[in-house]
Amino acid sequence: MAKKALILNNEIVDVVTTEFEVAPTMTWIDCPDDCKVGGWELDGSGNPVEKAAPVDNRTWEEKRFGEYPTIRNQLDMIYHNGDGGATFQAAIKAVKDKYPKP
Repeated sequence: MAKKALILNNEIVDVVTTEFEVAPTMTWIDCPDDCKVGGWELDGSGNPVEKAAPVDNRTWEEKRFGEYPTIRNQLDMIYHNGDGGATFQAAIKAVKDKYPKP
């Protein structure tokens, strides 16, 4: 059975097999069987298409900042692990390796 997508403000808000009465601000369109709420949107021609993965435009510095352990946790690593700061250094290096400077 064909699926129908309920559209509100160019967003797919529901996907069903049987249409039902909706407010005048909403419309029904045919959609592919794998169409679903949240993963699909309308293209410029009003056809349902899968949403593209979001692009991460953060700089390497912003990405690193979001993943470094907090200052408190860094200090705890240095003080409590008894390894001369090796645990702390490994944690920082892992983030720097993941997001290298360009």
